[in-house]
Amino acid sequence: MSNALTGAKRNIPPFRADAVGSYLRPQAIKDAREKFAQGEITKEELTKIEDIEIKKLVEMQKEVGLEAVTDGEFRRSWWHLDFLNGIEGVQEYIPADGIHFHGVVTKAKGGRIVDKISFGNHFMLEHFKYLKSIAGDHVAKMTIPSPNMLYAVCAMSDPVYRANPVYATDEDLFDAIIKVYKDAISAFYAAGCRYLQLDDTRWASLASTKLRQAIVEQGLDLDVITKAFVRMINESIEDRPDDMIITMHVCHGNYRSTYYSEGSYDIIADPLFSEVKVDGFFLEYDTERSGGFEPLAHIKDQQVVLGLITSKNGTLENKDDVIKRIAEASKYVDLNQICLSPQCGFSSTEEGNILTEEAQWNKMRFIVEIANEIWK
Repeated sequence: MSNALTGAKRNIPPFRADAVGSYLRPQAIKDAREKFAQGEITKEELTKIEDIEIKKLVEMQKEVGLEAVTDGEFRRSWWHLDFLNGIEGVQEYIPADGIHFHGVVTKAKGGRIVDKISFGNHFMLEHFKYLKSIAGDHVAKMTIPSPNMLYAVCAMSDPVYRANPVYATDEDLFDAIIKVYKDAISAFYAAGCRYLQLDDTRWASLASTKLRQAIVEQGLDLDVITKAFVRMINESIEDRPDDMIITMHVCHGNYRSTYYSEGSYDIIADPLFSEVKVDGFFLEYDTERSGGFEPLAHIKDQQVVLGLITSKNGTLENKDDVIKRIAEASKYVDLNQICLSPQCGFSSTEEGNILTEEAQWNKMRFIVEIANEIWK
């Protein structure tokens, strides 16, 4: 197939070839974290090993042709809980059960708002500063859970919080969450961050008939929740400096190569794509679970990073098929608003998806190759 698609390169994030952020943990990281958990090495010794492996990872991202680099979330156990539990007023706890994914259950861990919340001197600022120090002339990208995750995980879906809320009303809680994220964005900017990604599984939950029903059964109003999700993101990011790019990854869940939710973007397209004012959307489109591209017609002037390459297995997609799907998407949103990435990270939790590191990097090279063919 000759590639008839021709677009323009892009020199600011999100890039034509991009990545969601997490990568498979190398064995050295796994061994070091186990030794630290057993008390065999100190926190300082663990950090040194993490530093070494993150530096290797950054060099590998550069080698495959990426323009933005992350730390692979190598210092985290979970894509979201490490960050959320680092917020002042949030307390880690062990629930009775893990999260039920399709055919598998995660280890049990959670976070709960137990006091007035604030960003404080969050430990992940130091994580970003190290990444920035080794990124060189590449863009250092930071990934954190969206404000909606703080509400949904640590309050909305926690019966203990609902029975004894810290804030008098949910509106008061929304205001507090917005303040936490305004402070976070300001602090990351001061540390040199110009590319921040908000990771969010709750928008995908709103696209699921089953999970929408579960929200209703909690006694919550779907319209109120949807408006709150829009508000928390928009007000959190409204003061960002002009040279800071903020994107959002809408995720159906990613654990050990399986998923949490399914549902097309149709039902959420209007509030999500028409009202949420991020600079770009990372969208999962690797399987039929996400539906068609028609909802992209709601996109305004943002970039759309199509997750057409799955991170859930090592099989390399067919290049012609990927290009055809980009062409199909370009019927609904301009080709120069489209970028390409994996549908999710390769290791949203420390366990990682079921594929090899070699397959992971083959996928990233493939993305860069296709992007370079289309956007010249």
